[in-house]
Order: sequence, then C-alpha cells, then structure tokens
Amino acid sequence: MCLAVPGRIVEIEEDVGLRMARVEFGGVIRRACLAYLPEAGVGDYVLVHVGFALSRLDERAAQETLELLAQIGEPTVPEEDGDAVR
Repeated sequence: MCLAVPGRIVEIEEDVGLRMARVEFGGVIRRACLAYLPEAGVGDYVLVHVGFALSRLDERAAQETLELLAQIGEPTVPEEDGDAVR
C-alpha cells in the first residue's frame, strides 16, 4: 500500500531549477519536491508521497493523520529513497 505521509517543511532550496524542501517526519529529514505546491513555505505541513509534496494541511490534520497511521501500524517516516538528508 502506498501512503502520503504528513511532514513539516523546515527549509526550502532550489536544486537544478526545482523548489525542493527539507521536510521533517518525527525527527527524520527527507527531501521533497515542491513543484505541485509553489505556495508552500517553511513551517507548512505537507503530505509527501514518493518524494513529492502533494498538498498542504494544517497542523491539527497532520497530527490526526499521524495518529491514525500509528493505530494501523503504518510507518510515519517515508522510506529512504536515496534522497535522505542527514
């Protein structure tokens, strides 16, 4: 099953002409492309799927989603795809 996981944008940068974000997922930082969310900014919560931020959501909705994922035993940190930021 593929899921989009909520995370908080901690930094935005440009990489080869693309807006990229460093997104925090429970203390783990991963990179995500912001091509679909040009209005996203630092501090925003976004749903990330396979390295792309797909939609913004408020903090309450992000926390509720994380709690539901935990209840069904799904990971709340996207799998490492070679683009992890350490």
